[in-house]
Amino acid sequence: MIPFSDEELYEPILESLKVVMPMLERDGGGMKLLGIKNGVVYVQLIGHCNGCAASGQTLKFGIEKQIRNDIHPELTVVNIPIGQEFDISKM
Repeated sequence: MIPFSDEELYEPILESLKVVMPMLERDGGGMKLLGIKNGVVYVQLIGHCNGCAASGQTLKFGIEKQIRNDIHPELTVVNIPIGQEFDISKM
């Protein structure tokens, strides 16, 4: 169980994402933090990262790994593709 509330995780996750953002930007991509619920971090890959064949690897072995190392090993990251409806209250 993650010992932090979603609200407590928000700022640390933003800081952690800043570490991986240059990697995404070098390839013409980026990401938006959409929200956090029950230890699941919802992001949206944008730019060249959106629809990239390697985006799954980037998500798990780049973004999620960084967040787990920085904050807590049970956090997970989910990409919400551009155009897909997202309502965090329904997650």
